[in-house]
Amino acid sequence: MQAENDKKTIRAWAMFDWANSAYNLVITTTVFPAYYVAITANAQNGNRVNFFGFSFVNTALQDYSLAVAYLVMVLLLPILSSIADYRGNKKVFMQFFTLIGSLACCSLFFFDATHIETGIISFAVAAIGYSGGFVFYNSYLPEIATLDMQDKVSAKGFTYGYIGSVLLQVICFVFILKPEMLGLNKGSASQLSFLMVGIWWIGFAIIPFSILPKGSPNAQSHNHNIIKGGFIELGKVWAKIKSMPLLKRYLPAFFFYSMGVQTIMLVATSFAAKELRMPTEDLIKIILIIQIVAIGGATLMSRLSDRYGNTRVLIAVVFMWIGICIAAYFTTTANQFYIIAVVVGLVMGGIQSLSRSTYSKLLPQNITDTASFFSFYDVTEKLAIVGGLFSFGLIEEITGSMRNSTLVLALFFVIGLIILFNLLSTEKKVNKNSDFSGV
Repeated sequence: MQAENDKKTIRAWAMFDWANSAYNLVITTTVFPAYYVAITANAQNGNRVNFFGFSFVNTALQDYSLAVAYLVMVLLLPILSSIADYRGNKKVFMQFFTLIGSLACCSLFFFDATHIETGIISFAVAAIGYSGGFVFYNSYLPEIATLDMQDKVSAKGFTYGYIGSVLLQVICFVFILKPEMLGLNKGSASQLSFLMVGIWWIGFAIIPFSILPKGSPNAQSHNHNIIKGGFIELGKVWAKIKSMPLLKRYLPAFFFYSMGVQTIMLVATSFAAKELRMPTEDLIKIILIIQIVAIGGATLMSRLSDRYGNTRVLIAVVFMWIGICIAAYFTTTANQFYIIAVVVGLVMGGIQSLSRSTYSKLLPQNITDTASFFSFYDVTEKLAIVGGLFSFGLIEEITGSMRNSTLVLALFFVIGLIILFNLLSTEKKVNKNSDFSGV
């Protein structure tokens, strides 16, 4: 097993973010949503599409498919993390999910208006591959970095992810902006982008797979069959968390503000394409701005947390997210959306990085079943995504406007903010308790 704070291991770990963040940017955030809205838009039938005989608003179907994908992961992760801890082979699961995710992205090369069902299924499977690999990736953090380095290492991972995804996004942007260079149209250039994401994902993932340790077996804690044992382990983790006054308050806050953060990241492009009728080229420019600003945002929030503490910085960031939701409701022009995009970029990287490192810092030190603990973290996040996406899609279906859905997200942030203030108050009371890890 590699020593903690080993630079080579940390760089290899961060390269996994470099590899799979291209999916998150191109498939869920920019090119796919814009392409999907373009091929399914039909004002005469209310932008509705047929999916195995059922009719949905096009963007709502996209939200529902992602919600189902993450719900599948909520059910699978306890079982898989149990196996990973038992056998000490979490890297194998990272490889498996990376493979299915990258292949699903490649299959989107064939997605067009006549293949809605297969395209949506591939889109959902890619999300399963991405989220499945990420839980085991996250669980390496307390193994490769000491407590005092985890904020910085977490931020490094997100920074690598932003840089890598921006590089591929620029390449895809050139193809879409100048498709004639390759003898393509904009639609086929988008399809080529999906293929490139799959190749990029599996290609760069070889670097962390060749260097990261496979994991340490923890057979003593698993006395049940693997299927049942996974959920038993999840229950044991929750029982341990309930004895930690800070962690048991942090997780509900994380759940509610993640409902807002993750949903915004997944629906922002669809919102701009549908509500503001922005062309694909402008959407890609905006997302590139968000990613570039997010690189600095992740680093800035890491430094601010060193000075003011994670909880105080998270409170400030959630305040900003509430403002973003309210501003989105009133946004009517592309320039207004550009301004919001800059603010989103600033807080997006920071809240993701701080959320992960805060959880890691609050964990018991020297634990061996890191996959089970991070499975609990990821199950919490995935449930938040399911709830957020379903709420967003349902409100749009009922009211006919994505704008109304943004106000629901603001409510989730407000609830998370209230809990964070409660966490801050608890920190002051138990700052000498052994469970307190200096967040």
